[in-house]
Amino acid sequence: MARIQAEWARERPDVDVSPQAVIGRLHRLGHLLTARLDVVYRTHGLSEGEFDVLAALRRAGEPFERAPGELAAHTMVTTGAMTKRIDRLQRAGLVTRRRSAADGRGRVVALTPAGRSLIDRAFTEHMRNERSLLDALDPREAEELERLLTGWLARVEPVEPVGGPATAPRTSGGPAPRGGG
Repeated sequence: MARIQAEWARERPDVDVSPQAVIGRLHRLGHLLTARLDVVYRTHGLSEGEFDVLAALRRAGEPFERAPGELAAHTMVTTGAMTKRIDRLQRAGLVTRRRSAADGRGRVVALTPAGRSLIDRAFTEHMRNERSLLDALDPREAEELERLLTGWLARVEPVEPVGGPATAPRTSGGPAPRGGG
């Protein structure tokens, strides 16, 4: 990253390249972390997206079910992408689909016993993996990094009002209001 910055500074001294010191390193770190996290998902025969769906269902609590649109919102993907994930998980016997008892037109996706067992094992290993990655920092560094990232994310992440579409990112200080999620 330092070499890239130095080259840009040499070639374009009229442009402030200092943001690359943070953004470039975060981008690189994100790729490295994702690669390490993907190892656990693959160990359990899952993609990152499939893990996310199973985790969202498990977090729902008994009876471990959610509507497909709710799953899409919890995993931040389109309903079309969610349908493909649910199809794969259903073929693998990890989730079921049924009509909603509350709304006969709606559908509900639920964990099967096999799906619950798999996500419980995968999540336990996932947390061990995240702990090992975070242990590269001392506890004070980890706390400070969490504080900084939380504040920055609150300023950059689009604000999602309850029941409405996301609006422009926040640019002022202070935490962003959160929806009911």
